[in-house]
Formats: sequence, structure tokens, C-alpha cells
Amino acid sequence: GDFAFEINQKYGSKVYLFEPHPKFFEICDKRFSNNTNIIPLNYGLSDIDGIFHLSDSVDGSSFLNPNHKGKKLLNCKLRDFFKVLEDLKISKIDLMKINIEGGEYPLLQYISDKNKLEIVDQYQIQFHNFIDEAESKRNSIIKSLGDSHHQTWCYKFVWENWQLSEKSN
Repeated sequence: GDFAFEINQKYGSKVYLFEPHPKFFEICDKRFSNNTNIIPLNYGLSDIDGIFHLSDSVDGSSFLNPNHKGKKLLNCKLRDFFKVLEDLKISKIDLMKINIEGGEYPLLQYISDKNKLEIVDQYQIQFHNFIDEAESKRNSIIKSLGDSHHQTWCYKFVWENWQLSEKSN
């Protein structure tokens, strides 16, 4: 919840914090219980709805990391991105920070396939390279992002930022 806290403090933003890990959700829920502009939700965003096994690996917990075989598994909820937007009555997102340990690929591909990348003004994305064909999946997504956004900075497979281009506004 540190990023959510800092963004809220700096800009007064309303922040939806999606946290499928029960322990981290509980921490965020308590931390922000008196802040009506930071809304922790106990699920992650994805291209589908369902309950999935999350490896319990502190801040590297993942639904998809093949290196987490043998780790304790937790049942956690993922929700369809567009259903969540509909439920929350969100039509535009100023900033979407995506650090979901491999889940960025299906989520962003889903948004791209629906031709809805422009719903977000700025994406901050941490692409992970432990996913099979990570390079080609990332390239496909950034090619799609390039149609509506421009990259403002990039530390490949660390963090990168994409801002909506003026022609797309």
C-alpha cells in the first residue's frame, strides 16, 4: 500500500488498491480504514473471473511464476477487469500501476484485444521475464500500446511508463 499512500498524499487521488493476498489485503484494509480515497479490494485484476492458487512468497507472490513450485498456495480471487470497471462505475483511469508477477500479460492482452487501452492515461508496468515467451508477449503488448500511447521511460523488465498520446485524447 505504500505506492497508493504516496499517490494519494501527493495528488489527493482516489486509489483502488487490488490485493488478492489475504494477509496483505488485511494490512492495507487496516492501514487505510480512515481514508475514504484509498479503497482496498480483496481480489486481483485479470482477463477472467475465478479462484486461483497464489504462491505465498511475500511481495513476489504469484499466480503464474513457475519458479514457485513447492511453495505454500493460497486460494485467491481474480476478477475480470471490465466487470470490475462496470461494478465500480469507472470510465477513465488516470494511472494504472501494474505489478502482478506475470499476470500483466493476460490482463494487458485482454485490454488490448478489446481495443480499450485508451481507457488509461498512464500505465506503469512491471513486465516479468520468468513467464514463457516473456519477450515476445511484451513486444506484442508494447506494439499495441504504441498505437495509442508513447513510452516516457523504460528499464526493460524492471519498470516502464506509457502515456496516452495527444492524438488519442
